[in-house]
Amino acid sequence: MRDPGISVVICVYTEDRWEDILAAVSSVRAQSYPALETLLVVDHNPALLERLAREHKEGADVRVLPNAGPRGLSAGRNTGIAASRGEVIAFLDDDAVAERHWLRRFAEGYADPRVMAVGGRTEPIWASGRRPVWFPEEFDWVVGCTYRGLPPGRVRVRNVLGGNASFRRTAFEVAGGFATGIGRDGDRRPLGCEETELCIRLTRARPDAVLLIDDRAVIHHRVPAPREHFAYFRTRAYAEGLSKALVARSVGADKGLESERRYATRVLPAGVARGLRDALLARPGGAGRAGAIVAGVLTAAGGYVVGTVRARRGTTEFTVAPIGASTAPDGPGREPAGDPTERAAVRGAEAEEAGA
Repeated sequence: MRDPGISVVICVYTEDRWEDILAAVSSVRAQSYPALETLLVVDHNPALLERLAREHKEGADVRVLPNAGPRGLSAGRNTGIAASRGEVIAFLDDDAVAERHWLRRFAEGYADPRVMAVGGRTEPIWASGRRPVWFPEEFDWVVGCTYRGLPPGRVRVRNVLGGNASFRRTAFEVAGGFATGIGRDGDRRPLGCEETELCIRLTRARPDAVLLIDDRAVIHHRVPAPREHFAYFRTRAYAEGLSKALVARSVGADKGLESERRYATRVLPAGVARGLRDALLARPGGAGRAGAIVAGVLTAAGGYVVGTVRARRGTTEFTVAPIGASTAPDGPGREPAGDPTERAAVRGAEAEEAGA
């Protein structure tokens, strides 16, 4: 089977990450498996759009374009998908850098035609230079990184993690794009789970689809100083609970919480036990890690309960966007997938939660 052409989409929203954005683009340019193109999608920030356009005006391998949908990461990714030319679309966070063989590992996964998505491993770069002693590895998803409990190697999974992921284009043609109304919106409340909802929707549309994580496809993700504090840990855990409630209402609790049950019943109790053991052995941070795991579980559960209760009081709609014809200058046109008016009506958290 021939090697697939891969387009890389990097969604950006603030000039505060200027150096990080340039580093992300440089890491794509340095790949051992060259990207077909890199698309920088700017989320409703005209100043950043203009600055990036000037920076890359002579770079044929980099295109800068505005988010064509509503504010937020999901619409930005959908804009990049629609504008891209690759058979595979990979997503890289704007504050992350990819290792040299990142795209090569993705490409290898698509040798099997059943594979619809391949994700990788995301390692944290702590602003302070090292992991806070109280911060449990089981909760590294709080800072957008791979957490303890995921199986090693190249393994089949329910969903990939959005900041380090790739999808075959046909995945979007059969399932639609990322749902808007769920997931992040710049620096507002850190909701998530948009990739989880998409992956579950994909496997429902294509029951034979295979989704993989290959831990050799590595990126390094910057963790800013404010996210090293317990206040952010608690806020992100609560927001995850709200997001899980939204996903569960969309795809059903059985599928929406399938992986979370194993995580809560096996991975987290083992983490608490390790923390308490380290505390007994007078190792630094053991009691703090055990306490953080318990606090994180209770906070996320609280968010889930609040999101579920609010579901009974009103309806929040989020849109499953069809992916239309490519807007690439010389790319092949593609027919829109699905019904343009398709909507997923979800009883979930109130809309203002996303903007709190």
